Amino acid sequence: MLVSHYDQILVVISFIVAILASYTALNMAARVTTSSGTAARVWLCGGSIAMGIGIWAMHFIGMLAMNLPISLSYDPLVTAVSMLIAIGSSFFALWLVCGHQLHISRLLPGSLVLGCGIAAMHYTGMAALLVQPGIIWSWTWVALSIAIALLASVAALWLTFHLRRDGGQMALMRAGAAVVMGIAIAGMHYTGMMAAHFPYGTHGMHSGVNNDWLAVLVIMVTLFILGITLLVSMFDARLQARTSLLASSLAEANRELAQLALQDTLTRLPNRILLEDRLDQAIHKANRENSRFALMFMDLDGFKAVNDAYGHDIGDQLLIAVTERLKELLKGQYTLARIGGDEFVLLVETAEPDDAATLASAMVRAIDTPFSIEHYELQVTLSVGIAFYPHDGNNERELMFNADAAMYHTKHTGRNGYNFFQPSMNTMAQAQLQLMNDLWMALERQELRLVYQPKFQAPAGPVIGFEALLRWQHPKRGLLSPDIFLPLAEKTGMIIPIGDWVLDEACHQLSEWHRQGHTQWSVAVNLSTLQFEQPSLIETITGCLEKYNIPPDKLILEVTETTAMNNPDESVRMLTRLTDLGVRASIDDFGTGYSSLLYLKRLPASELKIDRAFVNELSADGEDATIVSAIVALAKTLNLKVVAEGVETVEQQQFLTRLGCNTLQGYLLGKPLPPDTITRLGADLSHHGETQPQLQEE
Repeated sequence: MLVSHYDQILVVISFIVAILASYTALNMAARVTTSSGTAARVWLCGGSIAMGIGIWAMHFIGMLAMNLPISLSYDPLVTAVSMLIAIGSSFFALWLVCGHQLHISRLLPGSLVLGCGIAAMHYTGMAALLVQPGIIWSWTWVALSIAIALLASVAALWLTFHLRRDGGQMALMRAGAAVVMGIAIAGMHYTGMMAAHFPYGTHGMHSGVNNDWLAVLVIMVTLFILGITLLVSMFDARLQARTSLLASSLAEANRELAQLALQDTLTRLPNRILLEDRLDQAIHKANRENSRFALMFMDLDGFKAVNDAYGHDIGDQLLIAVTERLKELLKGQYTLARIGGDEFVLLVETAEPDDAATLASAMVRAIDTPFSIEHYELQVTLSVGIAFYPHDGNNERELMFNADAAMYHTKHTGRNGYNFFQPSMNTMAQAQLQLMNDLWMALERQELRLVYQPKFQAPAGPVIGFEALLRWQHPKRGLLSPDIFLPLAEKTGMIIPIGDWVLDEACHQLSEWHRQGHTQWSVAVNLSTLQFEQPSLIETITGCLEKYNIPPDKLILEVTETTAMNNPDESVRMLTRLTDLGVRASIDDFGTGYSSLLYLKRLPASELKIDRAFVNELSADGEDATIVSAIVALAKTLNLKVVAEGVETVEQQQFLTRLGCNTLQGYLLGKPLPPDTITRLGADLSHHGETQPQLQEE
């Protein structure tokens, strides 16, 4: 037999071409999968041609790498047929892997067809060699090469199917898969070459295509085709990726907006907005089908004590655990919503009071079982109020309010249970309902008022600013203090437009005082928890500052300690954005909630406000004096000013001044005043506090 040897450079090139062809196949599968219609058919045909030529070229370069002591030439027609077989096999492979599924029932027959196609391409190409006498075959090596072709086809189809989707790490995975597939294809070829033996006396025929220049031509043409195909494929992938990224970003943004708008961020339950929509749908359905449903208002007993004792993180985990227990009991059509704090509302399709009572009793018993959270055993109970539509309310407001009234009746009669709404509960409930309805009209009727309590530089002046305090001039009940109507505003969500009105009105009044020459005055505005959580708060404040041309540092936003610690990371982010505008931040009611000094240090506040509860009972040797001293020392350490409110005696004034409080506020120095009174007394207020007129609130 003639002894052959291989050109190492061409062997390496054949492996490179095999890997490139494999990578092209993987990319083409991705393009076909992510396209549709005519584009998919174009990618299928173009990819099949490029992939087929790549596999065929690898085979031919491998043949050209074989050097014999004779001159070799090739039959052009048979050579072309071998190329067509490669292209046809590639078309079949791409078509197969671009389907929706690739079960073993399709994988194995497909691998058989593809493997036989590759083997046929190889041996047809070998048959194109024009030599006399013919090649002597070793059938053991032939069988082994066909087996390798079949196994390579299984691996190629499986890898191509699973790597056809575009993704973050897919390019790296495809590169690895292409190397594996390329080695398998090349391995089949060189195994098949081992099967060919050329006896002594073999000589080449002088017809056909000579291989002196064929290697260079095949390599150049193949690399050009594969390169162009891959470049076009990658450009299309990049274009599709950017389009897909834009579409997915928009979709994700829409999902997040929908989630923020309709879901409670902690428990993932529907929030008040979604509950109102479901309740409206339930009312329409009940009217249409002449049916009824139950609405249960639920509140956790003892939750505030857990929050204060263990902190908000534990409290949040407890709320999540309560949610899971409640959901385990619910079947069928229902809506369980969290509308704030520890309040839950359940809308459930049940027509019978007995069924509602059974469900309420089960929920009460479930919550009564202690919760184990981070090595703590926590005990809370559940108070439930039940109202039925339409018997206990003709619209969603009445129904919610009556269920709420029934829940409070449960709390007042021992807690840890449930009660159905009864008309006997309605005296106070109706008054509250009427007040709530009036509150909806208060803004439109311009019934809200602001009074301003002066803040004095310790010990007695001058006035350095005011705190805006809200009042409601009710047409029938007279001037109402905020403790009467703000809880209703919080429950109904009215606190947000009311809070925006307070900001606008306070800034407007401050601009008037600045115009009158009192440019050293500032105004402090309290932010409710709901208002502080609004994404539009920054825009609202920026609009007020620009509208009334107020220096940002003259606006002080007071956030309660409880609000600031409810979501510390978000509070830090929001207060940082506010203070970046130049606005000052104050931590109100300090010492009454649960604070983490780690977060307090990060809050970009300029002052702490000592709660009046500590000042009311203040004496030099009492516990409150110790607490106030500690708060002042902490504030000084953090470079924060200290404001003490509720100063009503000279002794309190003197003691707080000695401790180092910067600002005092209280009835001793100045009671809340209407803005026209402050304007009238402006010159006196700017000098000292000892002669301040002690006016009652209007």
